[in-house]
Amino acid sequence: MTDANNAGKQYKSEVMAQMHAAAQDMRDLDLISKKTMAEFDELCLTPIKAMTPEEIRELRLGEAASQTVFARHLNVSPGLVSKWERGEKRPGGPSAKLLALVKAKGLDAVA
Repeated sequence: MTDANNAGKQYKSEVMAQMHAAAQDMRDLDLISKKTMAEFDELCLTPIKAMTPEEIRELRLGEAASQTVFARHLNVSPGLVSKWERGEKRPGGPSAKLLALVKAKGLDAVA
């Protein structure tokens, strides 16, 4: 999907992408509840796989980025990137999605 509401989302299939777009249109018109929309999200969107500390470090090094540069692209602190790489913290929410995007498309995708 190239729709602005679907930018950066990964769907299980093109059919699921179309179903999700239709559901989002209904949600925008307040025809379905937030709960129902969340159920469509769960059904249609590809889940984000948690990355290990080693995978995060390898991803950063593969992009030839320092922790500071990597952190700037992800809009987090360099200290947080360091904690992810040491396994002291785990990325979640938007950070996990951005890491998945960088893994799939490279650091320039979030620049």
